[in-house]
Amino acid sequence: MNVSVVIPVYNAEKSIESLVAEIHRVMGDIGHEIVLVNDGSRDRTESICERLAGQDKRIRFISLRRNFGEHNAVLCGLNFAAGDVSVIIDDDFQNPPSEIPKLLREMDQGHDVVYSRYDEKRHSPFRNLGSAVNDWFATRLLAKPKDLYLSSFKAIRGDLVKEIIQYKGPFPYIDGLILRATDRIGWVTVEHDERRVGRSNYTMGKLVSLYMNMFFNFSIRPLRMFTLAGCAIFVFGMVSSIAFVVEKLMHPQIAVGWTSLITAVLTLSGFQIMFLGLLGEYLGKQYLDQNRTPQWVIKGKILNSADE
Repeated sequence: MNVSVVIPVYNAEKSIESLVAEIHRVMGDIGHEIVLVNDGSRDRTESICERLAGQDKRIRFISLRRNFGEHNAVLCGLNFAAGDVSVIIDDDFQNPPSEIPKLLREMDQGHDVVYSRYDEKRHSPFRNLGSAVNDWFATRLLAKPKDLYLSSFKAIRGDLVKEIIQYKGPFPYIDGLILRATDRIGWVTVEHDERRVGRSNYTMGKLVSLYMNMFFNFSIRPLRMFTLAGCAIFVFGMVSSIAFVVEKLMHPQIAVGWTSLITAVLTLSGFQIMFLGLLGEYLGKQYLDQNRTPQWVIKGKILNSADE
């Protein structure tokens, strides 16, 4: 088995060199390459990765012109991965490289993809909340199995990688691409450590952007939810109208209520504005897609081959 270890790298000058060394040590005699994708880092990450790739033929390095986001960087790395299996791992050591063999052994059970899962996650409360929200929506919008945790640390079979990289839209969501391509999914419990340096690069804005990609690129269920909600509001409005008419006929002295009128107007107008916003998101994504917004722009690359 030849393995490509794909690492999206961002501001990792203090960790990337030791991470690469640890991966080489863990992989031992297993044929492997490491694909480093610098996602617009603002520190010395780029120069360190260039030096590593210049010294080691098992390392491929791609540097992007700006920060495109983790999923875009991962998809870029998968485009340059040559292994029978691609392992995606973060640059912060929260997923120890020593756990990679667990994923590879589980792949032998015939899975197309193997996710990692944790008995205890060492994320901040904010990140844990974000993961819970992501899991809830993915289960309902993408038909994700309820007991599957969509971790960033995973192994993907090479032929599935070839299917995933066919996606050319500007807003990739790797787990969405996986879930729509296969249901042969396994998982294995691994260790999850504290970050060795720095802090998470995921801000509230980036998490919201990730959720929006999931909603509007990989599911039409939000549209169906609004359709059902619109039907429910219509039925409620019809029933209320009949009730108001009957009440007026039975009690002519009742004055027309301003409160009920303004409540109905605000409720319906709010619903309509929300629905227009939803349509706008779908149309905006389609516009950017048709406008050929790039998934990434490569600044430079060093494409070594492990066979050289």
